[in-house]
Amino acid sequence: MDARAELETTAPVDAVFAQLQRLDNYPKWLDIVSRAQPTAGDPGDPGDAWMIDLRAQLGPLRRSKRLRIVRSELDPPNRVRFVRRELEDRNNSLWSLTVEVRPTESEGENGSIVNVHMHYGGALWIPMLDRILEDEIRNSKPRLAALVESNGDT
Repeated sequence: MDARAELETTAPVDAVFAQLQRLDNYPKWLDIVSRAQPTAGDPGDPGDAWMIDLRAQLGPLRRSKRLRIVRSELDPPNRVRFVRRELEDRNNSLWSLTVEVRPTESEGENGSIVNVHMHYGGALWIPMLDRILEDEIRNSKPRLAALVESNGDT
């Protein structure tokens, strides 16, 4: 499953990237990430690590999943990538989130364009997950814009 979204905001690239480079900021604007806490790193980790709880609901059916996620790429202020990296020996499905930030192309503007790509390589963990994820991304855009335009003070 792949979900993509684009957001344009009046906030400058540096301010946007400051909010998006750390997963512990995501519960402030993305409801499917109900919790994101930094966790101890492992020698094999390419970057910082978090334990996150993903939550989705379709009518009365609710599911949640806890994942260990590491920042696998950090190229400030333009690109950050997070991937699932569990420490147990199980074969886990790939989960990745790539965020790219670039300045708006309008002359005299100080805004940013954010592109988000979320990939989940496993079996759907609840029916219609792709539809729920698309709805969540669409609903999260105004919350993310408000957060970055207020410098994270919301």
